[in-house]
Amino acid sequence: MKNKDIFTEGSIPKKLIAFMLPILGALVLQAMYGAVDLLIVGKFGTAEGISAVSTGSNIVNLFTFTIAGLTMGMTVIIGQYIGEKKADRIGKIIGGALAVFILLTVIFTAFVVLGADMLTSVMRAPKEAHALTVQYVMICGGGLIFIFAYNIISGIFRGMGNSRLPLLFVAIACVVNIIGDLLFVAVLKWNVAGAALATVGAQAVSVILSLIIIKRQKLPFKFSLKDIRFCDETKKVLRVGLPISLQDILTNVSFLVICALINNIGLAQSSGYGIAQKVISFIMLIPSSLMQSMSAFISQNIGARQFKRAKHSMYWGMGMGASVGVVIFILIFFFGEIPSALFSDNAAYIAEAASYLKGFAIDTVITCVLFSYMGYFNGCGRTLFVMIQGITSAFLIRMPVSYLMSLGDDPSLARIGFAVPISTLFGIIVCISYYAYLNKKQVL
Repeated sequence: MKNKDIFTEGSIPKKLIAFMLPILGALVLQAMYGAVDLLIVGKFGTAEGISAVSTGSNIVNLFTFTIAGLTMGMTVIIGQYIGEKKADRIGKIIGGALAVFILLTVIFTAFVVLGADMLTSVMRAPKEAHALTVQYVMICGGGLIFIFAYNIISGIFRGMGNSRLPLLFVAIACVVNIIGDLLFVAVLKWNVAGAALATVGAQAVSVILSLIIIKRQKLPFKFSLKDIRFCDETKKVLRVGLPISLQDILTNVSFLVICALINNIGLAQSSGYGIAQKVISFIMLIPSSLMQSMSAFISQNIGARQFKRAKHSMYWGMGMGASVGVVIFILIFFFGEIPSALFSDNAAYIAEAASYLKGFAIDTVITCVLFSYMGYFNGCGRTLFVMIQGITSAFLIRMPVSYLMSLGDDPSLARIGFAVPISTLFGIIVCISYYAYLNKKQVL
């Protein structure tokens, strides 16, 4: 492996930034998928299409996050094996993980395609946007195999300390998606169906090209089709990945519930919330890239038994992320209408989106602290704690507070948005307590 992919030596901030920037770039481009869909549907489609893409994306993301969580388990185990100088075991890890992913892909695809109408009803999509939402979910559900494949391929390389190839793969998909959206929605006027087809088609092209690129790479391990089977290594991936996956599922469910609450208020609020979520999807890329980077970075150091270096890496992540978060907080708290206007010309939708962003704003700072803790615990393999923290924050704090804020004759999206930073503060307190406990026991 190249020295720049080894995290157990050298400058922590330099290597962390070098590894994190391609991850951030990949996440930015990934976020552009849904953002471009919403942007082009908002400009060239129908008003109901904005709500349909927003609600439909939330439904599809529930299943995507499931795979992403399991992929993180594979990333962590690969990183630990590299730190332990056991690269020869990586092939079996990948094979065992693929066996699980193939099974889940079949199950999830059938469930999403056949249950699209039910899922849309559960989400309480506005009546005007119900049929379009079902359409979006069915098409994206049929393409889950490509969405899952991208996450798996990226997880393998990030575990090896290479975040550059995943950036290339998603860049390819992003370009194809933009072209597809312009063709299907702006030119052919296929509205929501066109946006969904562009997304699935872009992922398919990306996966095919990424496999071609991978064939030309010199990998530090051997892998064959015979490795794709359930084995002892599969249990390791599931032990680490399942808690992350379950946390992602239930956390996303909590946001789906909030989405349903807001959908029940009215079309303007539903569309405004959808626009705000697209803005937030970009804002949250800093803490998300921090957590993904931290998980891989920490796992190598834990495998190499460099516990002090692992802790210092977490501190660096907190400082860098929070510094950027302060700037973003100022921008969206005072000027939330500007990014919201990118997704719609409707003044009412823009105002509702800016209102939600005002309540959410402080989360841009404190989430960087929480996600650095989560990345550290993920890298240590303590994903069960991360799951418990995430679930309690979502179901004991974020959902109840959001519900309380939605009560009344004229509920404000700013008040509902403030439920997110409240739950984040709770999560930080829980993480600090657990970190202090581990230090006292001298476990890590």
